Amino acid sequence: MAPYWADAFGNPHSASHGFGWEARQAVDCAREQVADFINAEDADILFVSGATESCNLAIRGIAATVEGRRHVVTVCTEHAAVLETVKSLACQGFAIDVLPVAADGLLDLDALREVVSERTALVSVMLANNEIGVIQPVADVATICHAVGALVHTDATQAAARMRVNVEELGVDLLSLSAHKFYGPNGIGVLYARSSARSRLRPLFTGGSQEGGIRPGTLATPLVVGMGAASEVAQREWEQDAQHLQELATNIRANLLTEFPHMRVFGSLTRRLPGSLSVGFSDVLAEQLVHGVSDKVAISTGAACSTGSPAPSHVLQALGCSPGVAATGVRISCGRFTTEREAAVATDALRSTVKRLAGRT
Repeated sequence: MAPYWADAFGNPHSASHGFGWEARQAVDCAREQVADFINAEDADILFVSGATESCNLAIRGIAATVEGRRHVVTVCTEHAAVLETVKSLACQGFAIDVLPVAADGLLDLDALREVVSERTALVSVMLANNEIGVIQPVADVATICHAVGALVHTDATQAAARMRVNVEELGVDLLSLSAHKFYGPNGIGVLYARSSARSRLRPLFTGGSQEGGIRPGTLATPLVVGMGAASEVAQREWEQDAQHLQELATNIRANLLTEFPHMRVFGSLTRRLPGSLSVGFSDVLAEQLVHGVSDKVAISTGAACSTGSPAPSHVLQALGCSPGVAATGVRISCGRFTTEREAAVATDALRSTVKRLAGRT
Protein backbone atom coordinates (compact mmCIF):
# COMPACT_ATOMS: atom_id res chain seq x y z
CA MET A 1 0.00 0.00 0.00
CA ALA A 2 2.84 2.37 0.84
CA PRO A 3 3.64 3.84 -2.62
CA TYR A 4 0.01 4.79 -3.17
CA TRP A 5 -0.10 7.09 -0.16
CA ALA A 6 2.52 9.49 -1.51
CA ASP A 7 4.33 8.57 -4.73
CA ALA A 8 1.67 6.94 -6.92
CA PHE A 9 -0.94 9.47 -5.83
CA GLY A 10 -3.06 9.69 -8.98
CA ASN A 11 -6.84 9.51 -9.12
CA PRO A 12 -7.76 6.07 -10.53
CA HIS A 13 -10.71 7.64 -12.32
CA SER A 14 -8.58 10.18 -14.21
CA ALA A 15 -8.09 8.79 -17.71
CA SER A 16 -6.17 11.70 -19.26
CA HIS A 17 -2.69 11.28 -17.73
CA GLY A 18 -0.15 8.77 -16.49
CA PHE A 19 -0.79 9.37 -12.79
CA GLY A 20 -4.38 8.26 -13.23
CA TRP A 21 -3.40 5.32 -15.43
CA GLU A 22 -0.98 4.05 -12.78
CA ALA A 23 -3.61 4.21 -10.03
CA ARG A 24 -6.24 2.63 -12.28
CA GLN A 25 -3.92 -0.25 -13.06
CA ALA A 26 -3.45 -0.86 -9.32
CA VAL A 27 -7.22 -0.81 -8.72
CA ASP A 28 -7.82 -3.20 -11.62
CA CYS A 29 -5.21 -5.57 -10.21
CA ALA A 30 -6.85 -5.49 -6.77
CA ARG A 31 -10.27 -6.09 -8.30
CA GLU A 32 -8.90 -9.19 -10.01
CA GLN A 33 -7.32 -10.40 -6.75
CA VAL A 34 -10.59 -10.07 -4.83
CA ALA A 35 -12.53 -11.71 -7.65
CA ASP A 36 -10.14 -14.67 -7.68
CA PHE A 37 -10.47 -14.96 -3.89
CA ILE A 38 -14.23 -15.63 -4.12
CA ASN A 39 -14.28 -17.15 -7.64
CA ALA A 40 -16.12 -14.20 -9.20
CA GLU A 41 -15.88 -12.18 -12.38
CA ASP A 42 -13.83 -8.99 -12.08
CA ALA A 43 -16.76 -6.88 -13.28
CA ASP A 44 -18.91 -8.17 -10.42
CA ILE A 45 -16.64 -6.66 -7.73
CA LEU A 46 -17.71 -3.23 -6.48
CA PHE A 47 -15.44 -1.47 -3.98
CA VAL A 48 -17.18 0.26 -1.04
CA SER A 49 -16.18 1.53 2.40
CA GLY A 50 -16.85 -1.76 4.20
CA ALA A 51 -19.43 -4.45 4.85
CA THR A 52 -21.95 -2.09 6.44
CA GLU A 53 -22.15 -0.04 3.25
CA SER A 54 -22.05 -3.22 1.21
CA CYS A 55 -25.05 -4.72 3.03
CA ASN A 56 -26.96 -1.45 2.75
CA LEU A 57 -26.23 -1.19 -0.96
CA ALA A 58 -27.29 -4.78 -1.57
CA ILE A 59 -30.56 -4.52 0.34
CA ARG A 60 -31.62 -0.94 -0.36
CA GLY A 61 -30.24 -1.05 -3.89
CA ILE A 62 -32.44 -4.00 -4.84
CA ALA A 63 -35.47 -2.80 -2.87
CA ALA A 64 -35.43 0.50 -4.76
CA THR A 65 -35.96 -1.19 -8.13
CA VAL A 66 -38.32 -4.10 -7.52
CA GLU A 67 -41.85 -4.05 -8.86
CA GLY A 68 -44.49 -6.43 -7.60
CA ARG A 69 -42.10 -8.01 -5.10
CA ARG A 70 -42.52 -6.15 -1.85
CA HIS A 71 -41.29 -8.81 0.56
CA VAL A 72 -37.84 -9.19 2.16
CA VAL A 73 -36.64 -12.01 4.43
CA THR A 74 -33.72 -12.23 6.84
CA VAL A 75 -32.70 -14.04 10.04
CA CYS A 76 -32.84 -12.85 13.65
CA THR A 77 -29.11 -13.47 14.27
CA GLU A 78 -27.88 -11.20 11.47
CA HIS A 79 -25.48 -8.31 12.01
CA ALA A 80 -27.16 -4.95 12.62
CA ALA A 81 -26.06 -3.81 9.15
CA VAL A 82 -28.56 -6.29 7.73
CA LEU A 83 -31.22 -6.42 10.46
CA GLU A 84 -31.69 -2.68 10.81
CA THR A 85 -31.56 -2.12 7.06
CA VAL A 86 -34.20 -4.76 6.38
CA LYS A 87 -36.45 -3.50 9.16
CA SER A 88 -36.24 0.04 7.78
CA LEU A 89 -37.87 -1.16 4.54
CA ALA A 90 -41.14 -1.64 6.43
CA CYS A 91 -41.52 2.15 6.32
CA GLN A 92 -41.50 1.88 2.53
CA GLY A 93 -44.34 -0.61 2.48
CA PHE A 94 -42.33 -3.81 2.36
CA ALA A 95 -43.50 -6.92 4.20
CA ILE A 96 -40.67 -8.16 6.39
CA ASP A 97 -40.04 -11.64 7.78
CA VAL A 98 -37.27 -12.11 10.34
CA LEU A 99 -36.88 -15.85 10.76
CA PRO A 100 -35.91 -17.51 14.05
CA VAL A 101 -33.08 -19.97 14.57
CA ALA A 102 -32.84 -23.18 16.59
CA ALA A 103 -30.90 -23.46 19.84
CA ASP A 104 -27.77 -24.25 17.84
CA GLY A 105 -28.08 -21.03 15.86
CA LEU A 106 -29.07 -22.66 12.57
CA LEU A 107 -31.88 -21.53 10.32
CA ASP A 108 -34.74 -23.98 9.72
CA LEU A 109 -34.93 -24.34 5.94
CA ASP A 110 -38.55 -25.48 6.13
CA ALA A 111 -39.41 -22.19 7.84
CA LEU A 112 -37.76 -20.38 4.93
CA ARG A 113 -39.76 -22.42 2.41
CA GLU A 114 -42.96 -21.40 4.16
CA VAL A 115 -42.40 -17.66 3.83
CA VAL A 116 -40.71 -17.15 0.44
CA SER A 117 -42.93 -16.75 -2.59
CA GLU A 118 -43.23 -15.02 -5.94
CA ARG A 119 -43.64 -11.74 -4.07
CA THR A 120 -40.24 -12.07 -2.33
CA ALA A 121 -37.63 -9.68 -3.70
CA LEU A 122 -34.61 -10.54 -1.56
CA VAL A 123 -33.47 -12.94 1.16
CA SER A 124 -30.40 -12.05 3.24
CA VAL A 125 -28.73 -14.81 5.27
CA MET A 126 -25.30 -14.44 6.86
CA LEU A 127 -22.76 -17.08 5.84
CA ALA A 128 -21.10 -17.29 9.27
CA ASN A 129 -22.21 -15.47 12.39
CA ASN A 130 -19.94 -12.75 13.70
CA GLU A 131 -20.59 -13.57 17.36
CA ILE A 132 -20.96 -17.34 17.60
CA GLY A 133 -19.35 -18.46 14.33
CA VAL A 134 -22.25 -20.69 13.25
CA ILE A 135 -22.22 -21.42 9.51
CA GLN A 136 -25.60 -21.21 7.77
CA PRO A 137 -26.54 -23.48 4.80
CA VAL A 138 -26.44 -20.60 2.34
CA ALA A 139 -26.23 -22.78 -0.78
CA ASP A 140 -29.49 -24.48 0.24
CA VAL A 141 -31.01 -21.07 0.96
CA ALA A 142 -30.09 -19.94 -2.56
CA THR A 143 -31.69 -23.00 -4.14
CA ILE A 144 -34.95 -22.45 -2.25
CA CYS A 145 -35.09 -18.74 -3.02
CA HIS A 146 -34.17 -18.98 -6.69
CA ALA A 147 -37.00 -21.47 -7.18
CA VAL A 148 -39.44 -18.60 -6.58
CA GLY A 149 -37.34 -15.96 -8.36
CA ALA A 150 -36.01 -14.21 -5.24
CA LEU A 151 -32.46 -12.82 -5.08
CA VAL A 152 -30.10 -13.93 -2.31
CA HIS A 153 -27.60 -11.80 -0.40
CA THR A 154 -25.11 -13.15 2.12
CA ASP A 155 -22.94 -11.24 4.56
CA ALA A 156 -19.70 -13.25 4.31
CA THR A 157 -17.65 -10.78 6.33
CA GLN A 158 -16.82 -13.13 9.18
CA ALA A 159 -16.35 -16.17 6.95
CA ALA A 160 -13.75 -14.80 4.55
CA ALA A 161 -10.33 -16.45 4.90
CA ARG A 162 -11.59 -18.83 7.59
CA MET A 163 -13.56 -21.09 5.27
CA ARG A 164 -13.95 -21.49 1.52
CA VAL A 165 -16.04 -18.64 0.09
CA ASN A 166 -16.95 -19.43 -3.52
CA VAL A 167 -19.83 -17.48 -5.03
CA GLU A 168 -20.52 -20.20 -7.60
CA GLU A 169 -20.76 -22.92 -4.96
CA LEU A 170 -22.90 -20.70 -2.73
CA GLY A 171 -25.11 -19.67 -5.63
CA VAL A 172 -25.70 -16.19 -4.18
CA ASP A 173 -26.50 -13.07 -6.18
CA LEU A 174 -24.92 -10.59 -3.77
CA LEU A 175 -22.16 -10.97 -1.16
CA SER A 176 -20.56 -8.56 1.31
CA LEU A 177 -16.96 -8.43 2.58
CA SER A 178 -14.75 -6.19 4.74
CA ALA A 179 -10.98 -6.24 4.20
CA HIS A 180 -10.06 -5.86 7.86
CA LYS A 181 -11.52 -9.28 8.68
CA PHE A 182 -8.70 -10.93 6.74
CA TYR A 183 -5.80 -8.62 7.59
CA GLY A 184 -6.46 -5.93 5.03
CA PRO A 185 -6.93 -2.26 5.98
CA ASN A 186 -9.93 -0.77 7.76
CA GLY A 187 -12.33 1.32 5.70
CA ILE A 188 -12.56 -0.77 2.54
CA GLY A 189 -14.90 -3.57 1.51
CA VAL A 190 -16.66 -5.12 -1.43
CA LEU A 191 -20.11 -5.84 -2.71
CA TYR A 192 -20.08 -8.78 -5.07
CA ALA A 193 -23.05 -8.42 -7.42
CA ARG A 194 -23.66 -11.06 -10.05
CA SER A 195 -24.40 -9.43 -13.42
CA SER A 196 -28.11 -10.27 -13.23
CA ALA A 197 -28.33 -8.55 -9.84
CA ARG A 198 -25.93 -5.71 -10.64
CA SER A 199 -28.19 -4.49 -13.42
CA ARG A 200 -30.98 -4.11 -10.85
CA LEU A 201 -29.01 -2.17 -8.22
CA ARG A 202 -29.73 1.48 -7.56
CA PRO A 203 -27.00 3.60 -5.91
CA LEU A 204 -27.39 4.69 -2.30
CA PHE A 205 -26.30 8.21 -3.22
CA THR A 206 -25.73 10.24 -6.34
CA GLY A 207 -22.55 11.66 -7.82
CA GLY A 208 -20.11 10.38 -10.39
CA SER A 209 -20.08 7.27 -12.52
CA GLN A 210 -17.45 5.36 -10.57
CA GLU A 211 -17.91 1.61 -10.03
CA GLY A 212 -20.26 1.37 -12.96
CA GLY A 213 -22.35 4.23 -11.59
CA ILE A 214 -23.46 2.06 -8.66
CA ARG A 215 -21.09 3.48 -6.05
CA PRO A 216 -20.14 7.10 -6.85
CA GLY A 217 -17.02 8.65 -5.34
CA THR A 218 -13.27 8.51 -5.79
CA LEU A 219 -11.80 5.23 -4.62
CA ALA A 220 -9.05 5.26 -1.99
CA THR A 221 -6.35 3.55 -4.05
CA PRO A 222 -4.11 2.53 -1.08
CA LEU A 223 -7.03 0.83 0.67
CA VAL A 224 -8.14 -0.93 -2.49
CA VAL A 225 -4.58 -2.14 -3.10
CA GLY A 226 -4.39 -3.39 0.50
CA MET A 227 -7.62 -5.35 0.15
CA GLY A 228 -6.38 -6.92 -3.05
CA ALA A 229 -3.09 -7.98 -1.49
CA ALA A 230 -4.83 -9.37 1.60
CA SER A 231 -7.19 -11.34 -0.67
CA GLU A 232 -4.26 -12.89 -2.48
CA VAL A 233 -2.62 -13.96 0.78
CA ALA A 234 -5.91 -15.31 2.16
CA GLN A 235 -6.60 -17.32 -0.97
CA ARG A 236 -3.19 -18.94 -0.64
CA GLU A 237 -3.23 -19.59 3.11
CA TRP A 238 -6.84 -20.00 4.26
CA GLU A 239 -6.73 -23.81 4.57
CA GLN A 240 -3.55 -23.72 6.63
CA ASP A 241 -5.00 -20.90 8.72
CA ALA A 242 -8.25 -22.80 9.28
CA GLN A 243 -6.43 -25.87 10.60
CA HIS A 244 -4.31 -23.72 12.92
CA LEU A 245 -7.34 -21.83 14.22
CA GLN A 246 -9.32 -25.01 14.79
CA GLU A 247 -6.54 -26.55 16.88
CA LEU A 248 -6.19 -23.43 19.03
CA ALA A 249 -9.92 -23.01 19.68
CA THR A 250 -10.38 -26.73 20.40
CA ASN A 251 -7.60 -26.64 22.99
CA ILE A 252 -8.95 -23.50 24.65
CA ARG A 253 -12.45 -24.96 24.87
CA ALA A 254 -11.24 -28.32 26.18
CA ASN A 255 -9.02 -26.75 28.84
CA LEU A 256 -11.76 -24.42 30.05
CA LEU A 257 -14.31 -27.25 30.16
CA THR A 258 -11.93 -29.31 32.29
CA GLU A 259 -11.90 -26.54 34.89
CA PHE A 260 -15.50 -25.40 34.37
CA PRO A 261 -17.60 -28.40 33.25
CA HIS A 262 -20.78 -26.29 33.32
CA MET A 263 -19.37 -23.68 30.94
CA ARG A 264 -21.88 -22.95 28.20
CA VAL A 265 -20.72 -23.10 24.60
CA PHE A 266 -23.16 -21.16 22.45
CA GLY A 267 -24.05 -22.33 18.95
CA SER A 268 -23.42 -25.44 16.91
CA LEU A 269 -20.10 -27.20 17.47
CA THR A 270 -20.22 -29.01 14.13
CA ARG A 271 -21.12 -26.06 11.87
CA ARG A 272 -18.77 -23.46 13.29
CA LEU A 273 -15.97 -21.33 11.95
CA PRO A 274 -12.53 -22.50 13.03
CA GLY A 275 -11.05 -20.33 15.73
CA SER A 276 -14.40 -19.01 16.95
CA LEU A 277 -15.73 -19.53 20.47
CA SER A 278 -18.72 -18.08 22.27
CA VAL A 279 -18.91 -19.20 25.89
CA GLY A 280 -20.53 -18.26 29.18
CA PHE A 281 -19.69 -18.97 32.83
CA SER A 282 -22.40 -19.16 35.47
CA ASP A 283 -22.59 -16.16 37.80
CA VAL A 284 -19.89 -14.28 35.84
CA LEU A 285 -21.05 -11.31 33.81
CA ALA A 286 -19.35 -10.97 30.46
CA GLU A 287 -18.45 -7.31 30.94
CA GLN A 288 -16.70 -8.11 34.22
CA LEU A 289 -14.76 -10.96 32.62
CA VAL A 290 -13.72 -8.88 29.61
CA HIS A 291 -12.49 -6.11 31.91
CA GLY A 292 -10.81 -8.60 34.25
CA VAL A 293 -8.55 -10.06 31.55
CA SER A 294 -8.06 -6.90 29.49
CA ASP A 295 -4.44 -6.42 30.57
CA LYS A 296 -3.52 -9.77 28.96
CA VAL A 297 -6.26 -10.81 26.56
CA ALA A 298 -8.48 -9.00 24.07
CA ILE A 299 -11.94 -10.59 24.04
CA SER A 300 -15.38 -9.04 23.72
CA THR A 301 -19.01 -9.42 24.70
CA GLY A 302 -20.25 -9.51 21.12
CA ALA A 303 -20.06 -7.53 17.91
CA ALA A 304 -17.57 -4.65 17.88
CA CYS A 305 -20.27 -2.32 16.58
CA SER A 306 -22.35 -2.93 19.71
CA THR A 307 -19.56 -2.08 22.16
CA GLY A 308 -20.96 0.12 24.89
CA SER A 309 -24.49 -1.18 24.50
CA PRO A 310 -25.90 -2.33 27.86
CA ALA A 311 -28.30 -4.83 26.26
CA PRO A 312 -27.37 -8.54 26.20
CA SER A 313 -26.49 -10.00 22.81
CA HIS A 314 -29.50 -10.34 20.50
CA VAL A 315 -27.75 -13.35 18.95
CA LEU A 316 -27.56 -15.29 22.21
CA GLN A 317 -31.15 -14.41 23.08
CA ALA A 318 -32.18 -15.67 19.65
CA LEU A 319 -30.77 -19.07 20.66
CA GLY A 320 -33.30 -19.15 23.50
CA CYS A 321 -31.01 -17.84 26.23
CA SER A 322 -32.54 -15.71 28.94
CA PRO A 323 -31.21 -12.14 29.21
CA GLY A 324 -29.30 -13.24 32.30
CA VAL A 325 -27.58 -16.11 30.51
CA ALA A 326 -26.94 -13.97 27.44
CA ALA A 327 -25.22 -11.43 29.68
CA THR A 328 -22.56 -14.03 30.51
CA GLY A 329 -21.54 -14.64 26.89
CA VAL A 330 -18.03 -13.72 25.77
CA ARG A 331 -16.62 -13.98 22.28
CA ILE A 332 -13.14 -15.48 21.94
CA SER A 333 -11.45 -15.45 18.55
CA CYS A 334 -8.08 -16.77 17.47
CA GLY A 335 -6.22 -15.43 14.45
CA ARG A 336 -3.58 -16.30 11.88
CA PHE A 337 -0.79 -15.00 14.12
CA THR A 338 -2.05 -16.38 17.44
CA THR A 339 0.51 -18.80 18.88
CA GLU A 340 -0.03 -21.83 21.08
CA ARG A 341 1.69 -19.99 23.93
CA GLU A 342 -0.63 -17.01 23.56
CA ALA A 343 -3.63 -19.35 23.60
CA ALA A 344 -2.29 -20.90 26.80
CA VAL A 345 -1.79 -17.47 28.39
CA ALA A 346 -5.35 -16.53 27.42
CA THR A 347 -6.72 -19.76 28.90
CA ASP A 348 -4.86 -19.21 32.18
CA ALA A 349 -6.06 -15.61 32.39
CA LEU A 350 -9.65 -16.66 31.78
CA ARG A 351 -9.41 -19.52 34.27
CA SER A 352 -8.05 -17.39 37.12
CA THR A 353 -10.39 -14.46 36.44
CA VAL A 354 -13.51 -16.62 36.28
CA LYS A 355 -12.54 -18.25 39.58
CA ARG A 356 -12.02 -14.87 41.21
CA LEU A 357 -15.26 -13.39 39.91
CA ALA A 358 -17.22 -16.50 40.89
CA GLY A 359 -15.79 -16.32 44.39
CA ARG A 360 -13.81 -19.56 44.10
CA THR A 361 -10.48 -18.03 45.16
